[in-house]
Amino acid sequence: MRTSRAERATAYAVLGLATVLALYPMLLILVQALQPDRIGDTGAFHIENFKAAWVQGHFGTYLRNSVVVAVCVVVLSTALASLAGYAFGTMRFRGSSVLFYLLLLGLMVPSEAIVIPLYYDLRSLDLTNTYVSLVFPQVAQSLAFGTFWMRAYFRSASTDIVEAARMDGAGHFRILWSVLLPMGRPALATMALLIFMWTWNEFLLPLVMITDEGLRTAPLGLSNFQGQYTSGTALLAAGAVLVALPVVLVFLFTQRHFIRGMVEGAVKG
Repeated sequence: MRTSRAERATAYAVLGLATVLALYPMLLILVQALQPDRIGDTGAFHIENFKAAWVQGHFGTYLRNSVVVAVCVVVLSTALASLAGYAFGTMRFRGSSVLFYLLLLGLMVPSEAIVIPLYYDLRSLDLTNTYVSLVFPQVAQSLAFGTFWMRAYFRSASTDIVEAARMDGAGHFRILWSVLLPMGRPALATMALLIFMWTWNEFLLPLVMITDEGLRTAPLGLSNFQGQYTSGTALLAAGAVLVALPVVLVFLFTQRHFIRGMVEGAVKG
């Protein structure tokens, strides 16, 4: 299907406008982070704002905690979602549809509805103020989406390749590990990136579960930093850039797989 010049021009104009609207807030924060933090300071760019925010806001500790939590959640969620998605996508067993739709209820229940009961349950087990209280609940929250995503991929995978592997004597684990997962790197990368972003940006769960400053995550630490430096907008903007930078870097390194996974999902859907 060929498109006219007018249609291409309209598409580029819409995409350009969307790009400007998406980038403008980020550029505004970056420019603000480079402004002088105190009246009377001179100079065009104040790179030292990032160092000051890093030291005064203890962002080294907060970012380390966020990295630990995000990596654990992504690894566990990806592994469990791959296993569950393979089972629901390639196997037929009694009650599979009921179990799958029961699992999808996790997509419909907001975290705000369960965070208070979850807090009391974990407190009774003496698990608050630990990484466990941050990792396991977010793995459970991500598992419903991950299973749905991987099930869709496994159901769209080539059955001829799977049957050929079975004829060669490969079992379920061998087919999953050596055949389907290598073919599904874009789907895995897309799912892992989405889970990473959701986990990194999670604010409510650390706010409720964590009172120890040494275990605060980056978004929670940024909120605390905002309370200390409400008048220092440059340092606050620098802290926001530090918190957002890991997500931006991860996306830049995985964007090819992410875009390919989204496009393939849209085409197959």
